[in-house]
Amino acid sequence: MTFDYTRSVGPTVGRFLTGLREGRIVGVRGSDGRVLVPPAEYDPVTAAPLTEFVEVADVGTVRTWTWVRDPLPGQPFDRPFAWALIQLDGADTTLLHAVDVAAPEDIHTGLRVRVRWAAERTGTIHDIACFEPGATSAPPADSVAGEPVTGIVTPIDLRYKHTASPQESGYLRALAQGRLIGGRADAESKVYFPPRGADPIDGRPTDDIVDLPDTGIITTFCIVNVPFLGQKIKPPFVAAYILLDGADIPVLHRVLGCDPAQVRMGMRVKAVWKPREEWGYTLENVDHFEPTGEPDAEYATYAHHL
Repeated sequence: MTFDYTRSVGPTVGRFLTGLREGRIVGVRGSDGRVLVPPAEYDPVTAAPLTEFVEVADVGTVRTWTWVRDPLPGQPFDRPFAWALIQLDGADTTLLHAVDVAAPEDIHTGLRVRVRWAAERTGTIHDIACFEPGATSAPPADSVAGEPVTGIVTPIDLRYKHTASPQESGYLRALAQGRLIGGRADAESKVYFPPRGADPIDGRPTDDIVDLPDTGIITTFCIVNVPFLGQKIKPPFVAAYILLDGADIPVLHRVLGCDPAQVRMGMRVKAVWKPREEWGYTLENVDHFEPTGEPDAEYATYAHHL
C-alpha cells in the first residue's frame, strides 16, 4: 500500500525544517534549561508551548547505536550502515540518524561525528544525508533561502506479508474458482463472510463451510466525492456494506452501474465479476456490485445487521 502522507508542521517543527534547508540545526530550550533537538512543541515538564529557539552545532557524539547488516528499501543506504542516537554539541537530547561507516568496528559509543549535508535541501529531515566520523564541522557550500517551511509530504510504502489461516485459505481458493463461501460453527450459528477461525460469540471453530450466492442487499453506504492518490475509479462512486444472501456479516465493496444518488439502504445488488483470466486468490475478482432491479428489502430484514 503506497500513498503520500501530507501534514502541516506548525511553527516549531517548521522552524527546525527551515533551519535544515538553510544548513543549520535548531533546537528549543525547555523550562528546565535543557536544549531539545529535534525541538519539542510543548515543554515535557510543564506542557507549555516552547518558543525559545537555540541553534546547535552540526557535530556531536554517538550515545548508542545499532548495525544494519541488510538495509531495507527506502533506507538511507543500500549497503550496511549504522543507526545511532547522536547528541549534538549544545543539545541535551539525542537525534536518531544514519551514520555512514563501512563496518561495525568503525563505530562506537563516544565516537565524534558530523553532519553530511544533502546536495539539495528542501526542508525535510533528509536534508541531513547522514552523519560521518569527524570532530569538525563540514558546513554546506550554500544556504538555500525561501519561505518558511509550513508542510511536508512523506511517501508511505507499507508492505504486508500475511499468512492465511485454514479458513482464509479455503475462502481464497474458492474466490479463485468464482465461489463465495462463508463459515459457521453449526447450522444454528451465524454465517461469517469472509469465514473466521472462530465464532466471536462462543469461540467455537467455524468449520461448517457455506456456499453463498453473489447477490445481496446494501445495508449502509457512503458516496465518495473526494479524489485521493491511487484511486482506481473517478468520483463520485459508492462504497457500500453489502449483506450477501445467507450471510450475517456485510462486506465492504464498490457499487457501480447506477447514479450514486439512486443508491439506498435495502437496494438489491449482484456481483459483477472480472473476466475469468484475471481471477486470482482475492476478492478483487469481483470488480463491483450493481443493482439487480428487484424490489428493495424491507428494513426489518436487515436492521440487526447494521
